[in-house]
Formats: sequence, C-alpha cells, structure tokens
Amino acid sequence: MAIKTVRIGLWIAVAVLGLGIASAALFLRPQQPAASTFGSGVYSLVDQDGAPVDQDMFEGHPSVLFFGFTHCPEVCPTTMAEMSTWFEQLGEEGSDLRGYFVSVDPERDTPAILGDYVSWVSDRITGITGTPEEIAKIAKAWGVYYEKVPLEGEDYTMDHTASVFLLDTKGEFQGTIAYGEDSTVAVQKLRNLLAKS
Repeated sequence: MAIKTVRIGLWIAVAVLGLGIASAALFLRPQQPAASTFGSGVYSLVDQDGAPVDQDMFEGHPSVLFFGFTHCPEVCPTTMAEMSTWFEQLGEEGSDLRGYFVSVDPERDTPAILGDYVSWVSDRITGITGTPEEIAKIAKAWGVYYEKVPLEGEDYTMDHTASVFLLDTKGEFQGTIAYGEDSTVAVQKLRNLLAKS
C-alpha cells in the first residue's frame, strides 16, 4: 500500500512539473503580433536610393518581404538566389510581384551597399534600411527576431528570422516561405498569392 501511495505521489509530482514547464515555455516564448495586427505599424525608412519609404510601400501590389543583412554568410545570399529563381520561374505571370530586403544591420548596410547587394537578383527587389530605432519598429511589426552576435576582434554577425513573408496588395500577411523550402512549393505559394491579388 505504501509503495502504491509513493507511486501515485510521484505521478502527481511529474504532472505538476510538466505543467510548470509548459507554462514557462509559453510565457518565455517570443511574442508574435496578434493575427489582426500582424505587419501593422508605423515606421520611417529609406530605400536603396535614399528615398523615404514607410509602411505604405507594400500597398498596390503583392510582395515578398525578407529580413537579412549584406554580410550574411549563407542564409541571405541563398534566399536571394532562390528569389531570383522564383521570379524567373514566374516570368510574366509574376510581373506585379515586388520584393523587399530589409536590413537588420543598419550600422553597415547603407543604401548604396544595399543597392549593390539586391541589384544582381532582380530590379523588382528593393533594399530597405534606416536607423536602428526604425528597423526595430518594422521588425517588431512583423514579429521578426534579430540579434547582434560578436565574433573575434570587433567583428560581428547577425542572427535573424529566415522566413520570407508573403503580402497581398493591401500589404497584409498571407503566409511564409521557409528557408530552404522546395522551389516548386515556394513558386506555388507565390502563384496562390498572385491569384488572390
């Protein structure tokens, strides 16, 4: 009888511990904006030509939105190359589609540097940068994580969200393309986006 009581007590302790861990994980998880406000926010940035842009830049056409930085060793150049392939595969069907590359490293990514970086992909992709404060605003609006990671000496890299956001003609969120997602699946998602626009 005593062993049975101990066993029941242990099961109760395990259940309480499990609930505690689940609650902590939920509480500590980075907060995504609510679905109704996802992507909404007010920010003042500049494009690769130094022209001012804000949240209205996404309106009037379907868009793909990616957050990254020009010193990125793998994720960003891979994603940009994939974007180039998507545009090529869509051809004239994707003529209204626009792309935006928002830098999470405004300290190094000037408009001119961004212009050089995105120009090899497509003339329909615009580089976006701004002050650290304004970059923080647009990143928060889209639930994007980014963080400076020190390297040897005074060098650093940036950790950041690697998904590509899909936006309709109103600039509203319609889904994502994951990093490294199969090209056929990605292009179909873009076709679905274009069909809704």
